[in-house]
Amino acid sequence: MRKLTWLITGVGIGFVAAHFVNQTPEGRKFFDRIGQGAREFNGAMQDGYRQGGEALLEDVEEALKKLRDKAE
Repeated sequence: MRKLTWLITGVGIGFVAAHFVNQTPEGRKFFDRIGQGAREFNGAMQDGYRQGGEALLEDVEEALKKLRDKAE
């Protein structure tokens, strides 16, 4: 229970600190860079997920084609 209390306290202090930092022009630039990095990371993850899904679909289609060829 004590660890949970410290975690909640730390998160609260972090939010308050972020609020004060975000009020300065340098703080806004910092958070903009963080946001841009997060968006780029998200885009890369989505692209990788799509490519992996496409490769998996191609493998499944190839396996089904082989099964059809054997059945004939």
